[in-house]
This record gives sequence, structure tokens and C-alpha cells, in this order.
Amino acid sequence: MVDFPGHMKLRAKLDEFLIQAGGIIFLVDAADFMPNVRSVAEYLYDILSKALIVKYKIPVLIVANKMDKVTAHSIDFIRKQLEKEIDKLCVTRTGISDADMTSEVLIRKEGEPFKFTHCLNKVTVTEASVTTAQLADVYQFIREQIGS
Repeated sequence: MVDFPGHMKLRAKLDEFLIQAGGIIFLVDAADFMPNVRSVAEYLYDILSKALIVKYKIPVLIVANKMDKVTAHSIDFIRKQLEKEIDKLCVTRTGISDADMTSEVLIRKEGEPFKFTHCLNKVTVTEASVTTAQLADVYQFIREQIGS
């Protein structure tokens, strides 16, 4: 397991770890989601459209953390907002020439708004709270990926 931060300066190094990845846990702050939805969706899009992720069908668990906070958005709301933002990215990034997309794969079905179910790899959205130890889905995902 590798805990990889989402900081912009470090994102380029992510590829070094993907070849070994059995799964990806993508943590989202459910309490402070809306101000960051665009940047979260952009990073998630970058991960989901990576050729390596698609080729090896690396499963992704999107975890809406801080669900214990009263300001937390529901996982359904977070899923829908991320799908909406990723759909916009799919549309705008398809205008980029093939030469600029050497390691990117199209993840949207043509003529349909993007849904996580369109991805060739399994993408699941769940909720958690590290503070209250509400992590059952995260633990289950890890067990499934490491086979124990």
C-alpha cells in the first residue's frame, strides 16, 4: 500500500506506482466538497483515463470522507457532481489531438453523459469517517485487492 498525496506538484510521480497497484482508494473531503469539485474531478479524470488503469482494469474506490460532519454531502450527491464534472472534461479534452493524449483513454460512451459505470475498470463510491472509524467499505476493498 502506498499513501499518495493529491498535491499538484507530486501528481506526475503517480505513474511510478500505478504499475504495482492492485487498487486505488481516492479520498474526497465530503464536508468541503463543492469548493473543490472541479479540481477533484480533474484529478479523478486523469486517473480514470490513464491507459495503464484501463488496460489492467485497476479498481477504484472513491471514498467520501468526513461523513460525520454536518456539512458533509451525501455520496449520491458527490457521485453525481463528479460524473457531471468528468463529463465536461470528457467533452473538452476530446478536442485535444491524439498526439497530446498518448497515455489517455476515452472513458465516456459516445452520445451519453459520463457515468462511472462506463469505465472498463470497476469504480465504486462509498462513504467513510476516519474520525469515527466508519471504514468497513475501505477495509473490504483492501481485502479484496490484496486477496486476504
